[in-house]
Amino acid sequence: MQLNLDDIALFIRIAELGSLSAAARERNVPVSQVTRSLARLEAAAKVRLLHRSTHGLSLTDEGDTFLNYGRQLLATKDELAGELTGKLSGPSGWVRVAVSPLLAQMVLAPSLNGLYQCHPQLHIDIAADDRMVDMARDGIDIAIRTGTPNSDTLVARQIGDYSRSLYAAPSYLARCGTPQHPDALARHHLIASSVNANHNRWPLKPEPGCKSAGVFEVSGQTRTDNSAVTLSLVQQGVGIGRLMDLLARPLVACGALVPLLSAYFDSPRVPIYAVMLQERHRLPKIRACIDYWAQWLAEFEQPAMSIP
Repeated sequence: MQLNLDDIALFIRIAELGSLSAAARERNVPVSQVTRSLARLEAAAKVRLLHRSTHGLSLTDEGDTFLNYGRQLLATKDELAGELTGKLSGPSGWVRVAVSPLLAQMVLAPSLNGLYQCHPQLHIDIAADDRMVDMARDGIDIAIRTGTPNSDTLVARQIGDYSRSLYAAPSYLARCGTPQHPDALARHHLIASSVNANHNRWPLKPEPGCKSAGVFEVSGQTRTDNSAVTLSLVQQGVGIGRLMDLLARPLVACGALVPLLSAYFDSPRVPIYAVMLQERHRLPKIRACIDYWAQWLAEFEQPAMSIP
């Protein structure tokens, strides 16, 4: 088969986006050009790759097989190009990263100057969103996620971890007082999650002589579905929230936040993963980013940055 790699790449995007017109818009070309590319590919492969109907597009059995092999072909091409150019000038090219807005602001943004100094040929495209992205459809190279991915099509590497603790702004404590025991929280303004019930179950340390620990259930006077908004609400003195220590630590150091009740509430560690599609995780540009962020997070967590 005489296959054109650009036609293969376009077919993959058609399959991922589910639409010829969407693929055309992404490339900023006429739909007719996309249709001709698909026709060339089907002619070269001598099989029909897509079913077309009034309900949209769907892969044929042959199209599904072709999609898997096509991804492998492009990944091999990208890996070869990365290895060859990397030996000459280091990792290069665009890397699209999906991350929550809060991690983008507090972790990725502060780390980029150092990353660019190490690898000046890299370019980072940050897709900041709290939603769980479809990495293939959205063209994501790396997704920064918490919790363990459970998909066979993804590769995950732990690049750090984090814990959560209770915090409030000095302005809130001056107005409402500083709680000295979890029982006092019933009289305070608490900030809860409207989408993640686990974030509203604040784990308590075991009482002396007791093996099991309990949880403090939070309904909250204020709720939000966004972690960045939670941090902002706490900073603005709206109430007490349970925040990621990784993000709160610099704000404690400058006096903008105060940690609370650390003797009573537990702070279990939760892993942070860099998640990649199987066919792309070996690319030099992706490896370079992940290696750097793992090192950056490890240095950020040094005892010198610990909470007083």
